[in-house]
Amino acid sequence: MYELHDGQCGLCSHFGEQHPQNEKLVTIRIKGEGPEDYIDECHHPRHESLHLKVTPISGCDGFEPAQAA
Repeated sequence: MYELHDGQCGLCSHFGEQHPQNEKLVTIRIKGEGPEDYIDECHHPRHESLHLKVTPISGCDGFEPAQAA
């Protein structure tokens, strides 16, 4: 498990945006840590056309904090 920090995808509102109630995604956000092998889509408007698949510890300048679960 990796510890997550502000600015990383696992804590961003665009990470897994299409299924915000997904059990794994909710757990990642509550615990603030993510498994090394978990991959989900980034739906940030600037990146959506790229269909990016990212890990919870990935990050970009478009970070927007996810709302509390």
